[in-house]
Amino acid sequence: MVLLEFSMSPLGKGESVGKYVSRSLKIIDKSGVEYRLNPMGTVLEGEWDDVFDVVRQCYERMKKDCGRISCTMKVDYRKGHTGRLSGKVASVEKRLKKKLKT
Repeated sequence: MVLLEFSMSPLGKGESVGKYVSRSLKIIDKSGVEYRLNPMGTVLEGEWDDVFDVVRQCYERMKKDCGRISCTMKVDYRKGHTGRLSGKVASVEKRLKKKLKT
Protein backbone atom coordinates (compact mmCIF):
# COMPACT_ATOMS: atom_id res chain seq x y z
CA MET A 1 0.00 0.00 0.00
CA VAL A 2 1.03 3.55 -0.70
CA LEU A 3 0.55 6.80 1.16
CA LEU A 4 0.73 9.68 -1.29
CA GLU A 5 0.60 13.26 -0.10
CA PHE A 6 0.10 15.90 -2.74
CA SER A 7 -0.70 19.53 -3.22
CA MET A 8 -1.77 20.84 -6.61
CA SER A 9 -2.68 24.41 -7.42
CA PRO A 10 -2.78 26.69 -10.42
CA LEU A 11 -0.36 29.55 -10.86
CA GLY A 12 -1.53 32.93 -12.09
CA LYS A 13 -5.07 32.59 -10.73
CA GLY A 14 -4.68 34.97 -7.80
CA GLU A 15 -4.02 34.46 -4.11
CA SER A 16 -7.11 32.37 -3.34
CA VAL A 17 -7.28 29.05 -5.20
CA GLY A 18 -9.96 27.32 -3.13
CA LYS A 19 -12.19 27.08 -6.21
CA TYR A 20 -9.61 24.86 -7.90
CA VAL A 21 -8.73 22.84 -4.81
CA SER A 22 -12.40 22.06 -4.17
CA ARG A 23 -12.73 20.66 -7.70
CA SER A 24 -9.85 18.30 -6.95
CA LEU A 25 -11.46 17.25 -3.67
CA LYS A 26 -14.65 16.38 -5.53
CA ILE A 27 -12.62 14.02 -7.74
CA ILE A 28 -10.78 12.56 -4.72
CA ASP A 29 -13.99 12.01 -2.75
CA LYS A 30 -15.72 10.29 -5.69
CA SER A 31 -12.71 8.02 -6.32
CA GLY A 32 -13.32 5.78 -3.32
CA VAL A 33 -9.64 6.04 -2.35
CA GLU A 34 -9.12 6.67 1.37
CA TYR A 35 -7.90 10.21 2.00
CA ARG A 36 -7.33 12.92 4.57
CA LEU A 37 -7.41 16.60 3.72
CA ASN A 38 -5.01 18.82 5.63
CA PRO A 39 -4.34 22.56 5.40
CA MET A 40 -1.40 22.09 3.01
CA GLY A 41 -2.53 19.18 0.85
CA THR A 42 -4.23 15.81 0.76
CA VAL A 43 -2.98 12.34 1.72
CA LEU A 44 -4.27 9.36 -0.26
CA GLU A 45 -3.95 5.71 0.78
CA GLY A 46 -4.28 2.84 -1.68
CA GLU A 47 -2.60 0.85 -4.38
CA TRP A 48 0.03 2.64 -6.48
CA ASP A 49 -2.03 2.77 -9.68
CA ASP A 50 -5.17 3.89 -7.86
CA VAL A 51 -3.63 6.83 -6.00
CA PHE A 52 -1.65 8.01 -9.01
CA ASP A 53 -4.79 7.79 -11.14
CA VAL A 54 -6.55 10.14 -8.72
CA VAL A 55 -3.68 12.64 -8.99
CA ARG A 56 -3.81 12.32 -12.80
CA GLN A 57 -7.56 13.02 -12.81
CA CYS A 58 -7.02 16.13 -10.66
CA TYR A 59 -4.30 17.30 -13.06
CA GLU A 60 -6.45 16.65 -16.14
CA ARG A 61 -9.32 18.65 -14.65
CA MET A 62 -7.11 21.53 -13.58
CA LYS A 63 -5.31 21.85 -16.90
CA LYS A 64 -8.63 22.47 -18.68
CA ASP A 65 -8.60 26.10 -17.56
CA CYS A 66 -5.18 26.61 -15.96
CA GLY A 67 -2.14 27.36 -18.10
CA ARG A 68 0.36 26.61 -15.33
CA ILE A 69 0.08 24.14 -12.44
CA SER A 70 2.32 23.54 -9.44
CA CYS A 71 2.26 20.08 -7.87
CA THR A 72 4.27 18.55 -5.05
CA MET A 73 4.08 14.87 -4.07
CA LYS A 74 5.53 12.60 -1.42
CA VAL A 75 5.11 8.83 -1.60
CA ASP A 76 5.62 6.22 1.11
CA TYR A 77 5.26 2.54 0.15
CA ARG A 78 5.15 -0.14 2.82
CA LYS A 79 4.51 -3.72 1.82
CA GLY A 80 1.67 -5.47 3.59
CA HIS A 81 0.47 -2.51 5.63
CA THR A 82 -2.97 -0.90 5.40
CA GLY A 83 -4.82 1.63 7.52
CA ARG A 84 -1.79 3.86 7.77
CA LEU A 85 -3.75 7.11 7.37
CA SER A 86 -4.89 6.75 10.95
CA GLY A 87 -2.42 4.13 12.15
CA LYS A 88 0.68 6.30 11.85
CA VAL A 89 -0.94 9.06 13.90
CA ALA A 90 -2.26 6.55 16.47
CA SER A 91 1.24 5.12 16.88
CA VAL A 92 2.68 8.53 17.79
CA GLU A 93 -0.26 9.32 20.09
CA LYS A 94 0.27 6.00 21.88
CA ARG A 95 3.92 6.83 22.50
CA LEU A 96 3.03 10.31 23.75
CA LYS A 97 0.05 9.02 25.73
CA LYS A 98 -2.14 11.82 24.42
CA LYS A 99 -4.34 12.81 21.51
CA LEU A 100 -2.79 15.20 19.01
CA LYS A 101 -4.42 17.83 16.84
CA THR A 102 -5.10 16.35 13.40
